[in-house]
Order: sequence, then C-alpha cells, then structure tokens
Amino acid sequence: MRGGSASWGTWVRIALVVFVLAWILGPSEVRDAIPILPMFLVALGLELHFLVGALRGDARRAPDRRPQEIDRARYGFEREPDEIVVVEGPAEDVWLAVSEEPEDGEPDDSVPEDEAGEDELALEPAPPSRLAPVRRFLLGLGVIAAFAFAIWLVDSRTGWSALDGDTKAKAVARFSDEASRIAEKPVSIRCDESRDYVGAVQHADGVAVVGGDLALLTPEICHDLYRLAFEGETTGARTGRAVAVLAHEAWHLRGEREEGTTECYALQSGVELGVRLGLSEGTARRLMRQQLTENALRGAGSLEYRVPRECGDGGALDLDPGGSDFP
Repeated sequence: MRGGSASWGTWVRIALVVFVLAWILGPSEVRDAIPILPMFLVALGLELHFLVGALRGDARRAPDRRPQEIDRARYGFEREPDEIVVVEGPAEDVWLAVSEEPEDGEPDDSVPEDEAGEDELALEPAPPSRLAPVRRFLLGLGVIAAFAFAIWLVDSRTGWSALDGDTKAKAVARFSDEASRIAEKPVSIRCDESRDYVGAVQHADGVAVVGGDLALLTPEICHDLYRLAFEGETTGARTGRAVAVLAHEAWHLRGEREEGTTECYALQSGVELGVRLGLSEGTARRLMRQQLTENALRGAGSLEYRVPRECGDGGALDLDPGGSDFP
C-alpha cells in the first residue's frame, strides 16, 4: 500500500483537474472572479514536488516487511513472529521472520508437510519497481504540460487577449482620453500584455512615472474597463477596482507622488470617471466607497497605499469641500 503522501497528492491532483475544467467550461463570471495563474502555480509546485521525489527515487515508502495474510496461511504464523530481522542487500531488502520452537519439542503442525523439512525462516523479497520513478516523472511532466496548454488555450480565447487589434486600439484610445482629463494633459494608457512591468509577479495592477505621460495597466484591468465602456457590463468589485486603478495612475501622471494621497484623489475622481464610462452615479459612488472600505482593511503589506486621515468629507484631501458626498 502506498503512503499517505501519495494519497493526498492524488486527491489534490484530482481537485485541480476538476477546478480547471470548471474554470474553462463554466461561465465567464468564474474566470473573472478567479484568476487561473495562482492555481497553475500551485499545480506546478505540486508536480515539481513529485518530479523531485521521482528523480531522487524516494517517492515510494518502504514496503511493509511484516508477515502478510498470505504468509501466515503458507507458513503457519498464528501470531506475530517473535523477531523480525531485516537484511539489506545491494539489490533488494528482505525480511526474515523467525518463529520460536514449540516448547514441547514437537514439530509445529501448522507448517505444511511439504515444507516441514525446510528451515523455519520465511524469506520474502520486496524489490522496488525500477520503472516507478520514470513513470512518475513522465506523469508529472504530462500534468504540467496539460495545465500550461489549458492556460494558453483559455487565455488566447478569452479576456483582453481575445480582442482583435482594432478593438484594442479603440479601447486604449478611450482609456487614454479619460486619463488625460484627470491628468490635465495629454497622456497615454497601454495594456502590458507581456506583463513585464505589471501583474501578479510585480504585485501591481498599474504603473506610471510620476509626472510622465505613459501608464501601463494589466490586461485584466484593461478588459474590465473595456467591458464597462464598450459592452456596458459590470463585474461588481472588479469593475470598481479597474476604474480606481485607471484614476490612480492618471493622478500619478498628473504629478502626485505619495501613494496614499494618490489613492484618495483617485477614489474621488473615480466617481465621475465611472459615470463617463457607463455607470450610473449611484453605482459609481457605491463602488468607490467599497474601494475606500477595502483600502482601510488592507494588510501591513499595503500600508503605503492606505489613505491618510485627511481623506474624508471636508478633510484636507477632499476635492469638493463644498459637497456632502464623499467620495
């Protein structure tokens, strides 16, 4: 029987396969809510664990060297042997089960007659399978390749990557116009499809040079903005986040450097930006307030993006001190 590590590994693999199938075949809302990249990294780590185990040859646990039921029936063991001696050789491990002599010196009737004259040592080799590590290695490579192909296939047919060049150009031009209104100067927005500057690895949805004229957004943010501005579709908090990111980078292009202050200004400008992109004012304000609440709940790793205390109705960072709605 295989050890517990193989059992949990098998179940995790099955769960990952089921998840990928549900992610590919399910509704688009599932793909929007759950990025596939983190799951692919989990699957990759799991398969690398199995590959390393296969290459080291330690993926299988040592076999059970105690007498099994077939051994008890053949050699007449009615109880556990009094001593188990393990002999390790260059090619295989064997166990030697040594039974005590009956106290009265009589032959043990439980031993079959055709085996009565043999030594009372039961020799049972347990050679490991030499092909098992190779099979595990090839299986691991196959699973990794399947996950990579699934990522490529879905990514190329959904999201920002699925849009044609003309559609992308129109969307980027629209984003640039909206950012220029906030930055109060002509600026450009680009979608970093190669993920050289933004994305999960860089831990950023957007990036811009303070006072510059170019900002880069992730393809996911661009796609959410496209769905809102060109298809009239919203994806809840994801739409709010996309609007806030575009406004945030536009304020950096305007010249604001401090991240917390930039975020405060972005959430206020995001209301008008969301309305121009297709949201109702009530929805746009609700989404920006939701982003403000999430900002206060972020962990220590995002302290620099935490809005300061002056970010409030009538505060020093209020862009409309005379108004009563904030943001």
